[in-house]
Amino acid sequence: MANPLKQLAGETAIYGLSSILARVLNFLFVPIYTRMLTQVQYGVVTEFMAYIAILQVVLVLGLETGCFRFANKEGEDPRRVYSSALAAVFGLNLAFLAVMVAFSGPISAALGYAGYRSVVVYVASILFCDAITAILFAKLRQEHKAVKFAVLKTVKILTETVANLVLFFVWPAQPDFTYPILAIFISCVLCLVLFIPDIVRLSPVFDGALLKRMLLYSIPLMVAALPGVANDFLDRILFRYFDTNSEAWRASLGVYQAAVKLAVIMNLFIQMFRYAAEPFFFQRARDKDSKQLYATVMEWFTAFCGLVFLGVTGYIDIISLLLGRDFRVGVGVVPVMLLSYMLLGMLFNVSMWYKLSGKTNMAIWITLAGLTVTAVVNIVFMPRYSYWASAFAHLGSYLVMFILAAALGAKYYPIPYNWKRIGALFALMGLAWGVSAFLAPRFPAEGVRWGLMGLNTLLILAYAGGAYLLLRKTKLS
Repeated sequence: MANPLKQLAGETAIYGLSSILARVLNFLFVPIYTRMLTQVQYGVVTEFMAYIAILQVVLVLGLETGCFRFANKEGEDPRRVYSSALAAVFGLNLAFLAVMVAFSGPISAALGYAGYRSVVVYVASILFCDAITAILFAKLRQEHKAVKFAVLKTVKILTETVANLVLFFVWPAQPDFTYPILAIFISCVLCLVLFIPDIVRLSPVFDGALLKRMLLYSIPLMVAALPGVANDFLDRILFRYFDTNSEAWRASLGVYQAAVKLAVIMNLFIQMFRYAAEPFFFQRARDKDSKQLYATVMEWFTAFCGLVFLGVTGYIDIISLLLGRDFRVGVGVVPVMLLSYMLLGMLFNVSMWYKLSGKTNMAIWITLAGLTVTAVVNIVFMPRYSYWASAFAHLGSYLVMFILAAALGAKYYPIPYNWKRIGALFALMGLAWGVSAFLAPRFPAEGVRWGLMGLNTLLILAYAGGAYLLLRKTKLS
């Protein structure tokens, strides 16, 4: 394609179809969860989802990115790469599943959910299916089969949606925290079944020597990604031990999770961008102007994130109505989480240098620094400030990692980022948000403040115009 940015944008849009659908449906279930489940029950769901998110990183061994790296190397057979990766992930996860099923009773009792051993089995099965399909989805991305990727993701999402609807509105029993987890389990099993033809076509071509080299590259990425995921989910686990009210920590966690869901749009864009950008960056690495291309991508990415930030904060009065009344008390943390996710997306961009240069061991120290910030802020401040400490822990952690990654990248793999222009984008975003926050007290405090949203619309348009004027000369022909 003549314009590589158009290729990236096109694939981002296709990957985004399934991501958008997933996030939108997940978002639309928030009103159901926050009305049909109590704060405590929603907090329990959040705790189990945190365990799933962290364990997913470990059980894939970082081989998604490893497959991209080795499948693009000259002289390597992509089929051998993916077959070897799939064999390793299958063996590890089968052993994990067996152990979790065997000890599901003691594990559920230790967590304080005696009598719910089935949930532990659901979680282990979800992890087993997701780890295997992660490699297969990576293969589709490598082969630029974005449409097939989106179709399979969409089927998985719709299955989870139907399962939720049946469980909450058709199943005769009283809804509880097991329903959302069971719905995910059903969708993951179906997704794995749909991949059986791909698994059969990927005839086993196991190469132990190749797998060893892949693991040497990928495991540091897994170790590095683990603190990164912990930055997102460690706070959910720490609520059990450090929240302001030890007897009601599940309720605080439920309120916090509901508020974080309102920042889902920013996280959505980052996810769909990452799906397309990671293989794109590797495939363009040999191009003469690749570094300038990466810098240009960073600027447009930052500008769009600023638009998302202002859009969500500008219309928060309407968006917050999606939450049940008992959960709206936590809406104040939404701007903090939006900014945190924006920094996380920028961190992905500036972190590509150690993946492209093979210095993946550097990622470990960067993310450990971020994890330290997350843990310290939560442990020190959560006993007094509850979920507010968690929100600012995210912000501080991503900021520290971003600064470290950018500084080390400038030394080992210089990319000509225009920091003045990026800073100007932040200034524009901050100015628009600041004007809105300054004038907000002039509008009625109760209900939907239509006048304020009208003002915010003008501010968003002003930001979009200013951002375009800043970036219009950065296009590539």
